[in-house]
Amino acid sequence: MKRKNFLWILLALLILWTAACERFGTVDIGKITADPREYAGRTVAVRGRVSEVFSLMVIKYFVVEDKTGRIAVITDRPLPRQGTEVKVRGTVKEAFSIGDQQLLVLVEEEKKN
Repeated sequence: MKRKNFLWILLALLILWTAACERFGTVDIGKITADPREYAGRTVAVRGRVSEVFSLMVIKYFVVEDKTGRIAVITDRPLPRQGTEVKVRGTVKEAFSIGDQQLLVLVEEEKKN
C-alpha cells in the first residue's frame, strides 16, 4: 500500500514539475526594460501575449506583453496571430536611444529543426 501511495505522489510531482518547466527559464519583460545594460547582448526567453503584429517586406516584428511590460520581437519566421500566447527566445538588442527614450528589441533565434 505504501508503494502505491509513493507512486501516486511521484506521479503528481512529475506532473507539477512538467508544468513548472514550461515557465522555467523565462525572464519577465519588466526586468529587461528596467535594466537594459544587464540584458543587452544576452539570449533570453520571454513569455506573453502577442499584442501587435507588423510586416513590411524587409522587416517583420511583433510585440509581446506580459504582466510586467512589453517588448518588440524581430523575426524571420512567420508571424504569430495577435492575441496568442507565445514563448520566444532571442537576443536583447538596443534598437535606438535618444535622450531618455530607448527602444529595446528581442531578435528571435532561428528555430532548430
